[in-house]
Amino acid sequence: MAVMAAGSRLFLRSLRSSPVRRDLVDQIHVRDYAGLLFQSSPVLCRPAAARQYSSNPKDDLNVRYLDGQDSGIVVLGLNRPKAKNAISRNLVNMMVETVESIKKNGKVRSVIICSMVPGVFCAGADLKERAKMDLSEVGPFVSKARGLITDLGNLPMPVIAAIDGVALGGGLEMALACDIRIASNSAKMGLVEAKLGIIPGAGGTQRLPRAIGVSLAKELIFAARVVDGVEAQRVGLVSHSVEQNDSGDAAYLRALELAREFNSQGPIAIRMAKLSINQGMEVDLATGLAIEEACYAQVIPTKDRLEGLAAFKEKRPPRFKGE
Repeated sequence: MAVMAAGSRLFLRSLRSSPVRRDLVDQIHVRDYAGLLFQSSPVLCRPAAARQYSSNPKDDLNVRYLDGQDSGIVVLGLNRPKAKNAISRNLVNMMVETVESIKKNGKVRSVIICSMVPGVFCAGADLKERAKMDLSEVGPFVSKARGLITDLGNLPMPVIAAIDGVALGGGLEMALACDIRIASNSAKMGLVEAKLGIIPGAGGTQRLPRAIGVSLAKELIFAARVVDGVEAQRVGLVSHSVEQNDSGDAAYLRALELAREFNSQGPIAIRMAKLSINQGMEVDLATGLAIEEACYAQVIPTKDRLEGLAAFKEKRPPRFKGE
């Protein structure tokens, strides 16, 4: 606890001594960020039956920057139909590059992770590829995948997982790193690694207990049990369970509605709220309250706060710019 408190004091000191600027929230995170070219295609994650799937590795991840009323929403579509979106080296590499790029993009207000493949979110690790790896390669690969999932959860803006199908093993661990999970009622989720004689290795043993409680998490992991969307909502694994539609993208559409709700709020406020929650959940209440105070102090001098007050006074929707 002493180490944790010391770390929290350093965090607070760095916040209080840092002037508020447009790239404020990004500066709070330790890692450096890279830029990303904009893609304005508004195509959604609709798994159309007539889709012509590509076997080109560059298509494993479909990144779309929505525009119009949905400007600021980024959709990451997993697209490995033959492998049921299994987590491969190439997919990890593509996601690492994309996540690193999104971190620096101050125009991104929310991220949705979904699947382009009908009936599947992510089936977990690519075991066929894994079987071909030398033993010396497995550890570094798992470490990189674990780092990716951690970085995904540490994105400064809200990240929503839209689970419209099977999410097993590493696929569920990816979803667990997201801020919010939405599932179709027919989706299937579970950390099933015990069936393979291993344990969840990308955060599952840590994030699942934090999501649903220690005892139930142990039960699900020990039994390698799979639950549907309805049960997942009942135990708190997902926030919403929605009736699946004919297009197979009900969870995605609900995630898009939620992202639109987030979009109309102050982006710096949302990023600070996420940072305060994430940091505060790892410390005692007193330290958490101090973290909240430090994060609150960062929104006071912003133009967005003044715009919010002006909009309230003038009885109009606010026009936040993230400044």
